[in-house]
Amino acid sequence: MKKENKIFCNHCGKELQQREDMIQEGYFSADVTFGYFSNKDGMRHRWDLCESCYDALTRSFQIPVEETEESELV
Repeated sequence: MKKENKIFCNHCGKELQQREDMIQEGYFSADVTFGYFSNKDGMRHRWDLCESCYDALTRSFQIPVEETEESELV
């Protein structure tokens, strides 16, 4: 969640650390627009999770996330 150039975890409310508009910690950002045949037709949802909340969420998955190693980071 973005407020006044600050980004907060939507789950725990923690402010993500930034320096000159660059986030200085791991986080997950979701941005989805629901289409036809959903209960949210035409709705756009955007939210952010700190790395701790992301880890807690993905640990609860019945099917684990697919992990691959990236050699170049942006």
